[in-house]
Amino acid sequence: MLAPRFNNRRQHRKYRLRFKIRGTTERPRLSIFRSAKHIYAQVIDDESGRTLAAASTLEDSFNGFDGDKTAAAAKVGELVADRAVAAGVTRLVFDRNGFKYTGRVAAVSKAAHDKGLLSKEGFAPKAADDAADAAAATGDQE
Repeated sequence: MLAPRFNNRRQHRKYRLRFKIRGTTERPRLSIFRSAKHIYAQVIDDESGRTLAAASTLEDSFNGFDGDKTAAAAKVGELVADRAVAAGVTRLVFDRNGFKYTGRVAAVSKAAHDKGLLSKEGFAPKAADDAADAAAATGDQE
């Protein structure tokens, strides 16, 4: 099947990424949207179709915020990470929604990473999971 025509390059990047990134119950998707003035972030469980946590710069807590748009994006990342932890989420997969990974997009990701929700390995399991999987494959009991 041929890919549909897109209005801009971001929509085409988004189309390609959505085949690879999918939120599950164990690891929901942190999706962001960046406009010229604001940034929005949601934690989405794609299996049940529910939004578990959300934050944006349009909230009342940003009234009188002194800082640039990147600082506001970092604060949105902290807010959504705190709300995701309160909802019982321990790990996330990051969906940049077709935006390039710089500036405000990276600030949201870094804030979630600092809270321990995103791992540097990306899709790979953590080292502790690797050791447990290797022990289970060889039949060793700890």
